[in-house]
Amino acid sequence: MSKKTYATAIRDTIAEEMRRDDRVFIMGEDVETLGGVFGCTRDLYKEFGVERVRNTPISEAGIVGAGVGAACAGMRPIVELMYMDFTLVSADQILNQAAKTRYVFGGKARIPLVIRGQQGIGRGNAATHSQSLETLFMHVPGLKVACPSTAADAAGLLRTAIRDDNPVMFFEHKALYSVSFDVPDDTEYMIPFGKAHVKRAGKDVTIVASLLYVSRALEAAEDLAKQGIEAEVIDPRTLIPLDMDTIVESVKKTGRLVIAHEAHRMAGWGAEVAAQATESAFRYLDAAPIRLGAKACPIPFNLELESAVVPSIKDIIDAAKAVCYHQEG
Repeated sequence: MSKKTYATAIRDTIAEEMRRDDRVFIMGEDVETLGGVFGCTRDLYKEFGVERVRNTPISEAGIVGAGVGAACAGMRPIVELMYMDFTLVSADQILNQAAKTRYVFGGKARIPLVIRGQQGIGRGNAATHSQSLETLFMHVPGLKVACPSTAADAAGLLRTAIRDDNPVMFFEHKALYSVSFDVPDDTEYMIPFGKAHVKRAGKDVTIVASLLYVSRALEAAEDLAKQGIEAEVIDPRTLIPLDMDTIVESVKKTGRLVIAHEAHRMAGWGAEVAAQATESAFRYLDAAPIRLGAKACPIPFNLELESAVVPSIKDIIDAAKAVCYHQEG
C-alpha cells in the first residue's frame, strides 16, 4: 500500500492503463502541458506524447462526440471534462449516441468510453460549476455510473471503467482531490462495478452515502456512537449497476434507513434507493426512510450559502436519530 492523493491515484491509474494498452488515450481541455483537472494528467504527455494526451478545443459536444467515434473505431478513449456540469452541453452525444449505439447495433458495436471530471461543492464555483448530476445519468440505459469516495476506489473503479466495453460516467469530487488515502500497489487492482462497500458496521441504522458524503456519514456515525446509536455506513461506489442486495441486507438488520447525498433531494438517487429498499424490505422497516439532499436551489457562489444548501453532518445525525427514536415514540 502507498499513500496517494485522490488526484495522484487517478493520474497513476491512467498512466498504468496507457502503458498496458496502446489503445487507451486521454483527451480534453488542457490535459497536455497544464495537466488537466487538479493535475490528474500532469506530465503524461512527456511519456506518451501529444497523440495520446490530446488537448481539445472548448467544445464538450465535440470532445465527447470524438470519444464516441474513437470508441466505435476500436480505441479506448478517456474524455476529461473540466467540470461534469458540462456533460449537459454534450447531452445528445452521451444520452443518444454513447448510451444507445451498442443497443441499436444489436450488441455488435462496443463503446469503451470513459467520461470523467470534477463535480460538487467546496470551492465556491457557483451554480453552473458545482452541481451533482450523477442521478441524471442513472435514468438512461446503456450508461454505467461510478462515484469513488477514496483514492483506492478511484484507482480500482477507474481501471475497471477503462477496461469495460460500455460507456462509463466517472464522477470525481473536487473536495477529495487533495486528500490522501492508502492505495494498493497493484497495476491490476480493480473494483467490480455493482459491489458496495460497507465502510462501518452497525446494528441500529443504515446510512447510504456516496462521494464526499461517505466521509461525512462516517463522521456522523462516530458522533452517533457516542450517543448509543451504532450506524452502518454503506458506500455504493457505483450507482449503475447499483448493489441493492448489500443495502437491503443491511436494512433488514437495522430496520432503519437514511440516504445522504449532495445531489438535489428531489428525484435524487436517494429516492431510488429508498424506493427499492421499501419494496424489498418493507416488513423489516421500523420507520420510513429519510432522504437527505441539496435544497431546491442552485448552488450559491458564497461558501456559507453553499454549505446551507447541502446536507450537513448534523443533518445526517438528526435523521439517524429521527428514524431510531420513531419506534420508541
